[in-house]
Amino acid sequence: MSVPLLKIGAVLSTMAMVTNWMSQTLPSLVGLNGTVSRAGASEKITLFQSPEEGWQLYTSAQAPDGKCICTAVIPAQSTCSRDGRSRELRQLMEKVQNVSQSMEVLELRTYRDLQYVRSMETLMRSLDARLRAADGSLSAKSFQELKDRMTELLPLSSVLEQYKADTRTIVRLREEVRNLSSSLAAIQEEMGAYGYEDLQQRVMALEARLHACAQKLGCGKLTGVSNPITIRAMGSRFGSWMTDTMAPSADSRVWYMDGYYKGRRVLEFRTLGDFIKGQNFIQHLLPQPWAGTGHVVYNGSLFYNKYQSNVVVKYHFRSRSVLVQRSLPGAGYNNTFPYSWGGFSDMDFMVDESGLWAVYTTNQNAGNIVVSRLDPHTLEVMRSWDTGYPKRSAGEAFMICGVLYVTNSHLAGAKVYFAYFTNTSSYEYTDVPFHNQYSHISMLDYNPRERALYTWNNGHQVLYNVTLFHVISTAGDP
Repeated sequence: MSVPLLKIGAVLSTMAMVTNWMSQTLPSLVGLNGTVSRAGASEKITLFQSPEEGWQLYTSAQAPDGKCICTAVIPAQSTCSRDGRSRELRQLMEKVQNVSQSMEVLELRTYRDLQYVRSMETLMRSLDARLRAADGSLSAKSFQELKDRMTELLPLSSVLEQYKADTRTIVRLREEVRNLSSSLAAIQEEMGAYGYEDLQQRVMALEARLHACAQKLGCGKLTGVSNPITIRAMGSRFGSWMTDTMAPSADSRVWYMDGYYKGRRVLEFRTLGDFIKGQNFIQHLLPQPWAGTGHVVYNGSLFYNKYQSNVVVKYHFRSRSVLVQRSLPGAGYNNTFPYSWGGFSDMDFMVDESGLWAVYTTNQNAGNIVVSRLDPHTLEVMRSWDTGYPKRSAGEAFMICGVLYVTNSHLAGAKVYFAYFTNTSSYEYTDVPFHNQYSHISMLDYNPRERALYTWNNGHQVLYNVTLFHVISTAGDP
């Protein structure tokens, strides 16, 4: 009688295994635990995830007195690869396909295990018949042991029925998924009636309108700097590159100046694309060498610091001549008051929405940063501000909307740490993260036309988008 007892034990072991498998797999299938099992892996289903090229808050306003709130948004990047709803629909279709594939795998496993359970059911019935036939030849003790074993097997029938019911549930769920796939396909076909090219044109038109709207919003306070966008790796560790902040939108020329002292060679690329490829450029040879990397191109002219002097030079590209040059009174030069990275960066020229600026320092103000507004025609100082911030402690600086923003380091871990407001002659300490990807910034300048930061970072030419906060007045407000 030992053989039947072993077989009864095998039935019990198999049912325990099947029950455990059902408790782990079926809830996943019907969505009780929010996951879908796939061939040994578990994947969380999340429908309508945020698109990777998500929309970034560019401006907003909330008046404390409860007046009108205005908000405008633009894409975080200049292009949009695909309409968001189409992308979400495609992701949903992929999820449905994954579920369908998982169900096919599960159905095969269910069919295999169900056949095995049914064979155990046949074995149990056979054993029961043998017990009935041997009722008279067994001892009381042996018969009682077999009877107890059979009593333990009684739940098998109910478990089997539940297993069959779960199998029917799988079939129904599969049919629902099939119907959902058909509905999604119909939605996709309906959306596709517009055509991808048409949708792309609509997105581009919307993007242009939003960009134009943002340009009209005027000035705002810096609240965020995007992740860096590397344009090219070219030149030495130090240098500068820029576009003309006053040029019309059709003019996308790029100027490139490698090195931080004694340089005279300026490359002018026809477009940003040409700059990336290193083609279609002309060369300008300056009559006086430059110092530092704080140059700026403004309305067709290059403004730079003449080497070993505190002289500002205005060089006109079209005429290839110096239009005017003038000393900045008391300004330090020749590494007297540079930024923390050195490099003869005593004088830094900038352009923002309000015009041309010079950032430097003097002995009179004990090495603290001075901001001066310059007349772009005569280079005369129109007004100056003493910020109180030591220039040698600054990594780099840039102007946005009359506000000087200063980073606390030129190395990794830098952030926008200090802001000086020229309109109120006041300052505040800030904490705006700034990702220094290549760990050594030697040039950082804001372009108001593109609302982007141009950076020279350890031989890499890099762009950053900025996020500004605006308070917007609406028509009819007093």
